[in-house]
Amino acid sequence: MKETLKREWLFKLVGHENFKIGNNNCSIVIYPAKGLSFEYSLIVNGKQYKKFKENQSKILKTWVVDVDNEPTRIVLEKDTLDVWVNGEKMETAGEFVEDGTETHFALGPYNAYIKAMSSGNKREGIIHSLIVGDSVIPESND
Repeated sequence: MKETLKREWLFKLVGHENFKIGNNNCSIVIYPAKGLSFEYSLIVNGKQYKKFKENQSKILKTWVVDVDNEPTRIVLEKDTLDVWVNGEKMETAGEFVEDGTETHFALGPYNAYIKAMSSGNKREGIIHSLIVGDSVIPESND
């Protein structure tokens, strides 16, 4: 976890506290609740965090895998087919295979690729799987 914003004094008990994470505009909204308590909401790019996360899951596919005992985050941008490893855009090589496509890239000392193939179901669309060495890596939920 990385601390993004820290204030020594919070003068307002209610209102907005704006900050950025990468290219995302964020805001914590603080508002009074019943009694002397407060409620908080996280807004990312104008959307409640839950809605923002749902939208991200439609355009991104994320996996977390240990590489040399270090957790490593691999992200596929579905619209551009760009592959990012821990925030760094990777050089990739794509190839057509019998049942879909494979996007190959280096992951530390390992050969890795993302396989894209049809689910056979129009609603489900394309299935993306990450393979590192000979292991299929499950998709991350965060």
